[in-house]
Amino acid sequence: MSDGPRRVTHWIGGAAVPGAGRTGELYNPATGEVTGHVDLATAAEVDAAVAAAARAFPAWRDTSLARRTQVLFRFRELLDRDRDALARLITAEHGKTHADALGEVARGLEVVEFACGIPHLLKGGYTENVSTRVDSYSIRQPLGVVAGITPFNFPAMVPLWMAPIAIACGNAFVLKPSEKDPSASLRLAELWREAGLPDGVFGVVQGDKEAVDRLLEHPDVRAVSFVGSTPIARYVYATGTAHGKRVQALGGAKNHMLVLPDADLDLAADAAVSAGFGSAGERCMAISAVLAVDPIGDELVDRIVARAREIVVGPGDDPESQMGPLITAEHRDRVAAYLDLGVAEGAKLVVDGRRAPIRGGGTAADRPGFWLGPSVLDHVPVGSRVHREEIFGPVLAIVRVPSYEAGLRIINEGEYGNGTAVFSNDGGAARRFQNEVEVGMVGINVPIPVPAAYYGFGGWKASLFGDTHVYGTEGVHFHTRQKVVTARWLDPSHGGVHLGFPAGG
Repeated sequence: MSDGPRRVTHWIGGAAVPGAGRTGELYNPATGEVTGHVDLATAAEVDAAVAAAARAFPAWRDTSLARRTQVLFRFRELLDRDRDALARLITAEHGKTHADALGEVARGLEVVEFACGIPHLLKGGYTENVSTRVDSYSIRQPLGVVAGITPFNFPAMVPLWMAPIAIACGNAFVLKPSEKDPSASLRLAELWREAGLPDGVFGVVQGDKEAVDRLLEHPDVRAVSFVGSTPIARYVYATGTAHGKRVQALGGAKNHMLVLPDADLDLAADAAVSAGFGSAGERCMAISAVLAVDPIGDELVDRIVARAREIVVGPGDDPESQMGPLITAEHRDRVAAYLDLGVAEGAKLVVDGRRAPIRGGGTAADRPGFWLGPSVLDHVPVGSRVHREEIFGPVLAIVRVPSYEAGLRIINEGEYGNGTAVFSNDGGAARRFQNEVEVGMVGINVPIPVPAAYYGFGGWKASLFGDTHVYGTEGVHFHTRQKVVTARWLDPSHGGVHLGFPAGG
């Protein structure tokens, strides 16, 4: 597949299948130019993908763990081999820098490596003699056809959080990626085929709400994993569960970083800028609000501002660029609108990303493409829209707070509970924070505490709908169901008829 596909299609039954309906435009975010089109699936095309997966499932379910593991290891090697080409596809459609895209692929690889240990992860339990000459044991079995609905900000990593574990467990997987940057999904499909995965076990339907709704309603789809905004996560969870499906729906975030007076301010400033502006702030784990505890607010803001102004903004394929454009013009305009809103709400705009120079000439305001540079709002009022809403762009809000207790209360009273961080050299304060904060992922002097592949990714409150996190052992449990077997062998005398409930012994 070329690096600049003119037409991005579906992948059904082990082959690319052109759509027959609507299409959407694909853009180069660095120039604003249309670079291709993506097919938008009809309900019938979703049905075809699910049917192909359903046909492939029985044989894959019955494939030995040894063979499944061989496919996973081969997929891992191919993904590693092609990581650079995959990263270039991501940069071309998303806009993030090539280095950032390589990091995305690397984090996805970690989950593939975890899934390679599936024989150990699927081990059940065995108890001998639960009653006289009666044994019990548990096994975990795949669900059938499962689906993943993934966001634009990580077109490779998030599918790799879901599909390898689902497939390793013996399921067939249908992916509905974002229609904004879909090419990575087809490259993953090609790698699965090259790795020896049977046709139909991994499928892709491109599309928008019509495709999502059909997956949520389809009677043969047993489970759905979703990552996206909170309103859509709530909708996916409610609709999917209403149709009898197991659903894990990860929503939005407003991640706070609490900086205590004893913190290393250079470390804290580096972390706030890196976590706030990496990938142009289009990360659900981005730090978007810094809670500066008096009296270090002015000094911390000065260091953040100095670093933000030094960030090199430019095309993602330029090795000198540290931050690329946003995904679409509409999204850029929505994010930029928060700068004027913040000032209207009483904040002070200390870095205006609309004036940021863009590498190669021009500024964010006049350069073709979807540009907005790093932006910093100081003295943001608690509870203002800039403070509480997920902006999902390079806008960092600084909130001044008088104490640890005040900062903790702000975090815990927030709508979201995805990620958070505390910066301090006081071990007692940090331990207290990790115990008291009501958030699913916590960093201590770590600004983006994305867990390792053998833990699991997920938040609390409006950041997660469902009972399990993505990947890790919770991902294995989500994509399997337990069966308990009670067996008696080599006992020809069953002892006659007994109508009472067995009491053991």
